[in-house]
Amino acid sequence: MNRRDSIKALGLAAAGSTLLAVDACRPSPEAKKAINEREKLPGVTDTEHERNSRLDSEQFFTAHELKTISVLAAIIIPADEVSGSAADAGVPEFIEFMAKDIPGYQTPLRGGLKWLDVQSQRRYGAVFAECEEQEQLALVDEIAYPAKAKPGMEPGVAFFSLMRNLTASGFFTSEMGVKDIGYVGNRPGVWDGVPQDVLQAHGFKDGWG
Repeated sequence: MNRRDSIKALGLAAAGSTLLAVDACRPSPEAKKAINEREKLPGVTDTEHERNSRLDSEQFFTAHELKTISVLAAIIIPADEVSGSAADAGVPEFIEFMAKDIPGYQTPLRGGLKWLDVQSQRRYGAVFAECEEQEQLALVDEIAYPAKAKPGMEPGVAFFSLMRNLTASGFFTSEMGVKDIGYVGNRPGVWDGVPQDVLQAHGFKDGWG
């Protein structure tokens, strides 16, 4: 699955029907320290900064879930000759934050991760993150293309559509993703004056004089 193919069809699908109870973990000492050192971003109000800091100090996904998200992110946007993968760009951390920022994502994401593990266990005898690469890709191929998905795969299709949308959003708003598309931002232009042919067309043969 190449990068160009992996990011097409980014429409956000409905959440899968597989539901799991939320079992958020308590923030680690490292997370608390990181939040205390969080730098306030330009344009962010004090209230927004405080809220972002609080969310950073919390932990939603388990270590296993984050590992699975990392594997999926790297499948959706793999490393190439231009840049690293979505996992290298910090997309798992982005998805972790989004799950806390928008609680409506929590059940679809956690349920989808569990659905993926159940399917992997049934087919290959291991959770998704522990499967061989070709096994992971085979399962992803069954849920990555909604029009081709078999009946009964709807929860996986919805989950993968959500993952693909979040992965693309996280990657292309990261420093690595911005560099990947060659965006350099606003830069001052250089004006060398009116072109000579334009001056001549208006009767100025030797400049303005």
